[in-house]
Amino acid sequence: MSRNKQTVETYLDGFRKNDHAQILSCLTDDIEWTVFGAFHLKGKQAYDEAIDGPGFVGPPRLEVVRMVEQDDVVMAELTGSATRDTGEVMRMSMAEVFVMRDGKIAQRRAWVIELKENDHR
Repeated sequence: MSRNKQTVETYLDGFRKNDHAQILSCLTDDIEWTVFGAFHLKGKQAYDEAIDGPGFVGPPRLEVVRMVEQDDVVMAELTGSATRDTGEVMRMSMAEVFVMRDGKIAQRRAWVIELKENDHR
């Protein structure tokens, strides 16, 4: 596995455990995180504050469907679920683009689709 893919795997593992230190160790200091339709932020402190996500409790459950790499970009298709603070479980499908620099994530660009009926809707 390439260094970049290993960093993304370590990063995702950190999210699965809600391990802020592990997640942040995978990021550049000037990290940019965009979840299209939701937010954009810059810097490790802002990133750290956004990890837990308002309205959610506990770490998400994430599964990698596939991961591909070209040059310094890793793209991942993920499925998962997260528990809302109401107890409701949100199922989701995600596309993630990780722009890498020197083996760390410099940009995370995410598209998150909530699934309410089945695996595609």
